[in-house]
Amino acid sequence: QVQLVESGGGLVQPGGSLRLSCIIPGSIFSRNNVMGWYRQSPGKRRERVAWIRGGSDLFYSDSVRDRFTIFRDITKNTMFLQMNMLKPEDTAVYYCNVVTTQSDEFWGQGTQVTVSS
Repeated sequence: QVQLVESGGGLVQPGGSLRLSCIIPGSIFSRNNVMGWYRQSPGKRRERVAWIRGGSDLFYSDSVRDRFTIFRDITKNTMFLQMNMLKPEDTAVYYCNVVTTQSDEFWGQGTQVTVSS
């Protein structure tokens, strides 16, 4: 069974930073797959916030551009989301996601990020 394991969520004050991690099994850690981060807050649809395509093409939603950075450490099969200048509206459960070239889709278990003073 393929499992993505997330960590790094928590409580942070507005303006602070957090880094999320997602360990991805080597069988699907491929530049050919699309890897990304989603988030979902209560009463809202799940939103894709950052993703990597083709191993190096980076994309961000308007809501996080210039504040969040997605990157990977291929030596550790790990994907990260560095979140800076956090705002209360960034509060959500964050999920990592991988979509393979065969359109198989895998999700992490989710990690809570709370931005509050």
